[in-house]
Amino acid sequence: MRKTLGILQAGRSPEEVLDRYPDYNQMFVDLLGADSFDYRHWAVLDNEFPDSVNEADAWLITGSRFGAYEPHAWIPPLEQLIRDIYAKGSAMVGICFGHQIIAQALGGKVEKFDGGWSVGRVEYQLDSTVFGEASQTNVPLMAFHQDQVTQAPECATNAGSTSFCENAALVYDSRILTIQPHPEFDASFVAALLEARSAILPKDILHQANQTLGEPLQQDPIALTLRNFLNSDPALSGAN
Repeated sequence: MRKTLGILQAGRSPEEVLDRYPDYNQMFVDLLGADSFDYRHWAVLDNEFPDSVNEADAWLITGSRFGAYEPHAWIPPLEQLIRDIYAKGSAMVGICFGHQIIAQALGGKVEKFDGGWSVGRVEYQLDSTVFGEASQTNVPLMAFHQDQVTQAPECATNAGSTSFCENAALVYDSRILTIQPHPEFDASFVAALLEARSAILPKDILHQANQTLGEPLQQDPIALTLRNFLNSDPALSGAN
């Protein structure tokens, strides 16, 4: 019997690209596989929330153009939902903004990084005990962020980094796995995103990001890691 995966949508693809590319929630259905879960979707950025943590077996929080620290009305209830899911012990994954808001909700710190932007193809060092076959010295994935988790929560363990982003992946015992990069983004979408968001990016960052788009990515191994994690039973792995 398939698990129900609740996707908490915190952002949307830019309107300029929606005629060519799916929205953020659908990208994760495509990444993880339509037959891997029974999917439910809540647009939390529109204050649309599940009635309880029992409405899905596992959870995923998407990326967003918003900052976890910004004063939006939907941020506090999302943080409370995260804490409730963590307390229940359901498996949860966070991507980019999802990575950041989970850290913030559980006692970490998220800030606009003084070092600037990380955009385009980036190579990550990932912990083999967490990512298994997906881990290697350099795991190339797409990045698109200026905010970072600058202080991880005490309940989290570092599971990945780059020279630019110390807390690029965090694991919270067997219950939560979060990553800063976007395994759901391919080169074509990032090219369109760079064009749509060009006004907010420094010219040198924009040029450098575009230069990386033709190089290979490791989306499938990361998708497998995320799929296996979401299908796991944290209760059987010692979570409490």
